[in-house]
Amino acid sequence: MSQFAQHYKETVLPQLVKDFGYNSVMEAPKLQKITLNMGLGSAVQDKKIVEVAVKDLSAIAGQKAVVTRARKSVASFKIREGWPIGCKVVLRGHNMYEFFKRLVCIALPRVRDFRGLNPKSFDGKGNYSFGLKELIVFPEIDFDGIDSKIKGLDVCFTTSAKTDDEAKALLKAFQLPIK
Repeated sequence: MSQFAQHYKETVLPQLVKDFGYNSVMEAPKLQKITLNMGLGSAVQDKKIVEVAVKDLSAIAGQKAVVTRARKSVASFKIREGWPIGCKVVLRGHNMYEFFKRLVCIALPRVRDFRGLNPKSFDGKGNYSFGLKELIVFPEIDFDGIDSKIKGLDVCFTTSAKTDDEAKALLKAFQLPIK
């Protein structure tokens, strides 16, 4: 069992039950999955960018990334249906908690001019999303191996919380630095 999963069972769960007055521990919110997404608009000109992005995202997540393809053609963006335009990874279980630990303990403290995550990024149903402008905050990415274009990353935490307040309490209990 990962350190964060054990922390959830021993510390976070009893605290959430006490704070929100749940009748059962099964009512308390939990982290269901973490989705990592990279949109690669420049992949239209160079298909090699997708391969590099999949390799980088797989190194960060600890499991293989999936290439996402365009659902329909958009003439103004010069995109055809079925062309690769990004990649994504969905993390659950052990990999999810390991990524969360590396994100909170290693990557976010390395972000330049970091003042905390935006508290308004909740979606109203207990999910939280934010973006990172550069991947080099992760130690798995080789800084010298990066091409001239620095890629970003979208991170989405999906929780079983019914409200944003419950989700915020859950993520703050995991020491996610929300302002």
